[in-house]
Amino acid sequence: MPFAEDIGAATIDGLAYVGGLARLTGGAARAVFAAPLGGRKLKWTRAVHQAMSVGVEAIPIVSLISFFVGTILALQGAYELRRLGALQLVASAVAISMTRELGPLMTAIVVIGRSGSAFAAEIGTMKVNEEIDALETMALEPINFLVAPKFLAMLLMMPCLTTWADFMGVLGGGLFGVTNAGFTWGTYMNATLSALVLRDIMTGLVKSVMFGLVITAVGCQEGFATGLGSEQVGRSTTSAVVKSIFMVIAVDLVFTAIFYFTAPQ
Repeated sequence: MPFAEDIGAATIDGLAYVGGLARLTGGAARAVFAAPLGGRKLKWTRAVHQAMSVGVEAIPIVSLISFFVGTILALQGAYELRRLGALQLVASAVAISMTRELGPLMTAIVVIGRSGSAFAAEIGTMKVNEEIDALETMALEPINFLVAPKFLAMLLMMPCLTTWADFMGVLGGGLFGVTNAGFTWGTYMNATLSALVLRDIMTGLVKSVMFGLVITAVGCQEGFATGLGSEQVGRSTTSAVVKSIFMVIAVDLVFTAIFYFTAPQ
């Protein structure tokens, strides 16, 4: 049956793609953590440059989006909570939603648009210009030289960006709470801190690390898979964004289910 054959072929291609991502991530992790023990040095200057690009330069847009999302959450939550006479729970709803889910997820989507696409475009352009072949000719492993600095930068910057996004989201919710829900800034922050437990914060941070790994792996994988020509670079960049968003949502679903079923009753 052609339909069954198509499903089987798509499944095999998907598994092969995930295997390629795992192989690329494993090579980058080995370059970051194991290679220095064997005397091989990581390009720290490249890692710092990537960290600045991924993290520091993304702070303005992450701050703005997270602040707006926090305000929207407060508005939407208050719409129902007001009918139940529980408007004081707005702070709790915003804090838990931002730290467990929306903070890491919105940060990941912003980073995909800014950095995931840039990874694919950078490596894809290098492949078109045969610069990757030149690296191999000079006995430089492309994964160590190109992927490992990005991998390390994502590991460090994604939790930092997520923490900042959580804070800005709480501030956004606080704007509504202070102006329309009878809070002061002090009472709003106290209500936020009372609602949060360490597990809520750690859930978001663990997700952010996994999102960073996925974004790096997909962006670099699409870059290495680029065909010849500038049009192929554009297609690889588009594919990196689409696949990264899909993979991030899938990883989010898996980890949300894990945290849900392992939560203490």
